[in-house]
Amino acid sequence: LSSLPTAFVNDPTLIIPVSHFVQKYFHACNEAKVQNSPWSISPRMVSYHALMAMKLGIKASGQLRRQKKENVDDDDEEEEGAFEFGVAHKSLRGIHPTEENGNTFDYYKFGCNFFKPALDAKRSVILGQEHIQLISQQVQKGDNIIFFANHQTEPDPQVISILLENIGYGDLAEDIMYVAGHKVTTDPIAIPFSMGQNLLCIHSKKHKSSEEDEAKQRQKQKQNLLAMGTMSRMLKKGGALLWVAPSGGRDRRDLSSSSGEIPIAPFDPKTIDMFRLMGEKSKVKTHYYPMAMRTYEILSPPDQIVSNVGETRDVQFGAVGIAFAEELDNALPRHLFAQEAEDSCRREYEHLVHILEQQKKNGEEERGNAGVLHP
Repeated sequence: LSSLPTAFVNDPTLIIPVSHFVQKYFHACNEAKVQNSPWSISPRMVSYHALMAMKLGIKASGQLRRQKKENVDDDDEEEEGAFEFGVAHKSLRGIHPTEENGNTFDYYKFGCNFFKPALDAKRSVILGQEHIQLISQQVQKGDNIIFFANHQTEPDPQVISILLENIGYGDLAEDIMYVAGHKVTTDPIAIPFSMGQNLLCIHSKKHKSSEEDEAKQRQKQKQNLLAMGTMSRMLKKGGALLWVAPSGGRDRRDLSSSSGEIPIAPFDPKTIDMFRLMGEKSKVKTHYYPMAMRTYEILSPPDQIVSNVGETRDVQFGAVGIAFAEELDNALPRHLFAQEAEDSCRREYEHLVHILEQQKKNGEEERGNAGVLHP
């Protein structure tokens, strides 16, 4: 399977990253089988997931080289057009093909099933389940929810869905809209998993290139403004679930630390201010919750920011955790509100890290309020 990209990938620079991704995915699934993971894992299933991820990603990115037709010159190969994400992308479920340009494939389910084997179900945890219950009730009343979260891996949305589904909140997970950067909508490996999520596509300042011309920068600014307009309408309608990483990117290893710690990237107070202001302007009651995520092990990002597509992706079998913190006090002054959003996330993150490390050390499940998964 890992050699297949050489046959149908248009851009030769993508062959190595795609092949590497497939090989690491097989290694992760094999480790899950060795560790007696309770997920249903078989060679046939893993092969199907790997093949579909390659085919869907390469086709949707416009990099699929089609078969040559008879009596057509070698230089006249036809190429598939790339899938275009709108400013606001709705998850492609294949339930209503006429509303999805004929699509009959459930990208959301595929993404969750793809990454599920990489999660160590025996040690993965979800904290703050009492807050999840309250959030569900608030959304049902038509209130808005905004999550301020740290961000560690590209499949964070899939991890959230898998963990919430396993405690009975699958419907809640399906409705979350993620504020996403351009990488997950342009990289062939990431595209099929992004197609299965609700996305609000915004260009991050972290990936701004000094080599971009003014026209390109204006185009990105225009898209960001359109995204903000879409979000404003969602909040005014009510019942919105928004997830945003105020850091503007993924957490990365601290290279100055000998232990290789993964600290939470600093939150941008301006981002928190903006989302809070939009919630208030909507005139619909809006609740703000910090969310901590420890997902680094299953698909760690490069140590340095890579703006172009084709980054190396090392899928690994490992435990993950998410924690829903207590709702933020909306009466706090701006600077204290932003600070508490970050501090609360950090406290929950440290708690997650402690629990996961203890379970790894003890080699046994830690139940209690941790909410260990039971597939």
